Amino acid sequence: MSKHSPDADVAFISALAELLNKNELTELSVKREYGEDDSLEVRVVKQANVVTVAAPVAAPVYAAAPAAAAPVAAPAAAAATDDPAQHPGAVTSPMVGTCYLAAEPGAAAFVTVGATVTEGQTVLIIEAMKTMNHIPAPRAGTVKRILVEDGTPVEYGTPLLIIE
Repeated sequence: MSKHSPDADVAFISALAELLNKNELTELSVKREYGEDDSLEVRVVKQANVVTVAAPVAAPVYAAAPAAAAPVAAPAAAAATDDPAQHPGAVTSPMVGTCYLAAEPGAAAFVTVGATVTEGQTVLIIEAMKTMNHIPAPRAGTVKRILVEDGTPVEYGTPLLIIE
């Protein structure tokens, strides 16, 4: 029989929600063990921030990437697609985490602008909860733009790169 009170669980959940807001997090998941067959799993999610945070994270990187690659073509590229997430060749983040362009620090990047990729080829890694998740190319093509920098935090739906 359980010795914890429902009031303590409510206070615990309230504290998690406060922690979520205080640290500007979008999701928090916790499992609390009380005994052999007694536990509490809590997942607190703030959906409103997922949509509003995704575009601003990519926008500054998007503007800088074409300028560094080809200064003359930057205005034309920016005018062609205002929102990279709407581009038909956009590869978006399937999860919240930290995006890495290479397998380890100092290693060569999985892909570079202009590289040809095959469907299923790893194009980057997203670390979520200490797990390295390989993100495959959804289609074969040429990498036209990389919209994130190595070590960038990403949200669900954040545009990562463009494959045409």
